[in-house]
Amino acid sequence: MDRITCEIHRATARIDDKIAFLHRVRAIADTYETHIILFDADLMAGEKHVRTALEHAYRSYAAGTPIANSLEMEVLLYAAGTRQCLVATNFGIHQGENRLYTCICPPAAGARKELAAVMTFVEEEFGGIDEAKAERLMEAFGITRDELEAVGEDRIAELVLERVALLDVYR
Repeated sequence: MDRITCEIHRATARIDDKIAFLHRVRAIADTYETHIILFDADLMAGEKHVRTALEHAYRSYAAGTPIANSLEMEVLLYAAGTRQCLVATNFGIHQGENRLYTCICPPAAGARKELAAVMTFVEEEFGGIDEAKAERLMEAFGITRDELEAVGEDRIAELVLERVALLDVYR
C-alpha cells in the first residue's frame, strides 16, 4: 500500500440490518479484491475529511504501524480522530436512512455497479456544514465554542482535520 487510490462516491442507503449490509458490502469487496469504506456523511466535515482519513490510514499501513487489524477500521479511526474502535464505528453506517461517502480503494471495475443493489448513488454534495452539523462535529471532536470563536465559525472543517492529524501524535 504505497499510495492511496480511491474512488469516492456519494450515496444514500436504507439499512435495516447493519450486519447483513456489511456482509454484503464485504462480499462485493472480496469479489473485486478491493476495500470498500463507508462513512456517515453527517459526521464528516466534507470530502477533504474523507480523503485525509484515507491518506493517514494508508500511510500507517505502509509504515507497518496500523492501530487496527483492517484497513477499513483504520480509516474510520482516523476519520474519528481516535484510537477507540467503538467510537470510530459511529463514523460508519447506522440503522435507518444513511447519507454515505462510499470509497472503493483501489477502484475496481464492477464494484460500484454491484453496490448499486444496496445503495443509491447521488450527485448531491454532502460538504455543507449547517448549524446542526457543526454541533455534531463539535461534540464528536471535542471542539469548544471558545476554540471555534478564536479561529472563526467558518473554519470548523479545519479544526476537524487537525484532530484527524493529531491521531498520529497520540499514538
